[in-house]
Amino acid sequence: MTTHFTELAQRAAADGVISPEELLGLRRQGWGDGLMTREEAEAIFAVNNALNERSDDWCDFMVEAVGEYVLNGTQPRGQCDAEEANWLIKQVDHDGIVESKAELETLVAIVEKAQNVPDTLKNYVLAQVEKEVLTGTGPTRCGGELSSNHISAAEVRILRRVIFASGGHGPAAVSRFDAEMLFRLKDATLAEDNAPEWDDLFLDGVANFLKGFMHTGAQISHDRAVELEKFVADNTVNVGGFMARAAREAPQVANHLGKVFGKRTDAPGFTEKAAAGEVITDFEQDWLEKMVDADGEVDELERRLIARIIDEG
Repeated sequence: MTTHFTELAQRAAADGVISPEELLGLRRQGWGDGLMTREEAEAIFAVNNALNERSDDWCDFMVEAVGEYVLNGTQPRGQCDAEEANWLIKQVDHDGIVESKAELETLVAIVEKAQNVPDTLKNYVLAQVEKEVLTGTGPTRCGGELSSNHISAAEVRILRRVIFASGGHGPAAVSRFDAEMLFRLKDATLAEDNAPEWDDLFLDGVANFLKGFMHTGAQISHDRAVELEKFVADNTVNVGGFMARAAREAPQVANHLGKVFGKRTDAPGFTEKAAAGEVITDFEQDWLEKMVDADGEVDELERRLIARIIDEG
């Protein structure tokens, strides 16, 4: 199946245009055996590089197919290991740029859908999105266009997806890496006519970092996911062994077991952790002061941010 797919992809890319019929053929060949291989994913990148124009249908196919290989090509599903992350970066970065629609959307979608991805890929995607927001031009798959002279509504949508991605630095929350990117983008576009949505994203994002919290169990590493999958598949483990192992390896599980069997625990619960996250720590205050002082002035967005934080107490 892989050989047929690769040959079909090469024929489709020969004239720089892919027809609906050729795209349908790639879909049938690619999913004919229920999986996407690395060779097939590389053939898709080769086609993308050869196309003169990339339709929305092609973009959707590339996002779906490459994402299928990266996230579900190996066990555990929904995870991306370091080797797959390095492969993906190499495919996208071969010419030093991210193509403004298909490749960018593929990167964003993988981090958005993954349970977790390696830090190398998180950092790469964050850097590419920042670069595209500041210098990119052309249409995006989510509607609207990248702009090189201001932050467009389409770019705000992309930023929001990356910042709150489940596989990002802060799954469903804003991390320090994300907040610092927001500050850099703000400083670089202060004099520009940015989309109204940008102000809200900056204020919401930085405030989320300062006053939110990230649950320590929100993500597990690829290696840990492999361990858990093996543990679940091990049918020789008895109930007593499971209880002992759970208590030894995961204190939070032990806390829940203690509640079930009457053992008291003083560990803070979700509500207490959320309340603690509302309090701005000395580190966070120092960080904010450093970010505001970086350009030697307090701009309007920074004033609104400080007022919001004071207001929310």
